[in-house]
Amino acid sequence: MPARPTRTDFAVRPARTDSAVRPARTVRDVVFVDGVRTPFGRARPDGLYAHTRADDLAVKAVRELLRRQPSLPPERIDEVAIAATTQAGDQGLTLGRTVGVLAGLPREVPGFALDRMCAGAMTAVTTTASAIGVGAQDVVLAGGVEHMGRHPIGGGADPNPRFVSEKLVSADALNMGSTAENLHDRFPALTRERADAYGVRSQERYAAALASGRITPDLVPVAVRDPERGWGLATADEPPRPGTTLAGIADLPTPFRAGGRVTAATSAPLTDGATMCLLAAEETAEELGLSPRMRLVSFAYAGVDPAVMGLGPVPSTERALARADLTMDDIGLIEINEAFAVQVLSFLDAFGIDDEDPRVNPYGGAIAVGHPLASTGVRLMTQLARQFAERPDVRYGITTMCVGLGQGGTVIWENPHAGGSSTASTAATTSTEEQA
Repeated sequence: MPARPTRTDFAVRPARTDSAVRPARTVRDVVFVDGVRTPFGRARPDGLYAHTRADDLAVKAVRELLRRQPSLPPERIDEVAIAATTQAGDQGLTLGRTVGVLAGLPREVPGFALDRMCAGAMTAVTTTASAIGVGAQDVVLAGGVEHMGRHPIGGGADPNPRFVSEKLVSADALNMGSTAENLHDRFPALTRERADAYGVRSQERYAAALASGRITPDLVPVAVRDPERGWGLATADEPPRPGTTLAGIADLPTPFRAGGRVTAATSAPLTDGATMCLLAAEETAEELGLSPRMRLVSFAYAGVDPAVMGLGPVPSTERALARADLTMDDIGLIEINEAFAVQVLSFLDAFGIDDEDPRVNPYGGAIAVGHPLASTGVRLMTQLARQFAERPDVRYGITTMCVGLGQGGTVIWENPHAGGSSTASTAATTSTEEQA
């Protein structure tokens, strides 16, 4: 064995030396090739993943994503980016790297972890997509994991007391439910009645999407163990409550404020789960025989008053639209995270969109399926990709979400099937379902 390593010991691509003058750099198109997620489980002692590690959920998502893309050589993956809001315990130790190793990726594939709270997976996507765009990478895996049963939001955090003592943020800005109540207070049109109706509609749309086969193809079955009941297989989401009615939720308590308006029926339940997606330069996808499901157009993040963090998607969407030279009239599908019904309603009102607009969350949303914080951004993208395949009449769609501590994130996507024949659309849908 040599005394010290040399460059020939590693699979490193050589630097370009063909020209002393660097050519002008062009930004490459980035495509979303595929996305998967585990079934989502309720974050509680008897929940689906109560005895399953968070990193193992992410490993399962990585392995399944690669299984569905057999033409992708694992050594072509340039990066693994995985987000988690609480980076400790089984969500610590640089998830992108540890999950990559556990999933069996070549040791030469690097990885990292990141945190933007609820927009973690979204940020993993936009960060790595930026690297692809400038030519630093060709193929990446990006996603998120959150085991809220083991790592409650804010668990182990030590917020600087100056936030409140120096009035940098209001005292309730660190409680997401309180910020939702603040939206109800600030905008009289955001009534509990509207929020309740939206919550019921989310459950109904999810149930319809599940019954029509639009949810299950994106799910990764996960083997789960219970000390008392033995082994089982998680194949379906645990949080949804089919049959929810307005009458049934009318008298629910308001846990964030006495006499408030936010209830369990209009909030995303605490959830465990993982998501993962495959991104590539469009030219690389063509080279490897990977079929793009979406093309990235633009993205933006924005900050707002943390006390009304639910408003975050409004300025982030305005920025993303402006950067793409588009308006909301150009957007045919909208996947917005439903942290709270009132937060979605505030977005709809800001853009003059009807509460029941069919463009918005046609498969339902987090109120029904759950919101495992850093995972959710890729769930939104995966659902939008499936909708694009069904809707060649739609050219542009967005994925957007509010973010704790007063932020918003938005990504605009283009439908590669837009304007194509119905045969092309059917083929795309069929291909996706065959992979599942």
